[in-house]
Amino acid sequence: MDTVKEFNAYRERMNDKMMLAPNNKIMKRIYSLDTLTYQDGALDTKTKEMLGLAASMVLRCDDCIRYHLQTCHELGITTEEMMEIFGVANLVGGTIVIPHTRRALEYWEALSENQ
Repeated sequence: MDTVKEFNAYRERMNDKMMLAPNNKIMKRIYSLDTLTYQDGALDTKTKEMLGLAASMVLRCDDCIRYHLQTCHELGITTEEMMEIFGVANLVGGTIVIPHTRRALEYWEALSENQ
């Protein structure tokens, strides 16, 4: 199974388990808030996803990074734009973000190969 399919299958399976848990109103509300946050507003969805990606990189959350990479890819963000996002994230987050940037670039390439 390729990297992109594996990540998506795992994420979907575990999200389903979390949502089916009894009395899980808090998680359902968090997911709802997340969905609403990334909709067009004063900032468009594309800009918000790029911000989400940079923040996820600075926070060093590989799952979040992959999620935002995939959404950015679906929104048509170019590799040139992505490299600038990586640059901003590394400037803000410091050199500790470099390993996450390596994995992010690898996943970005996998997304591009799966078109």
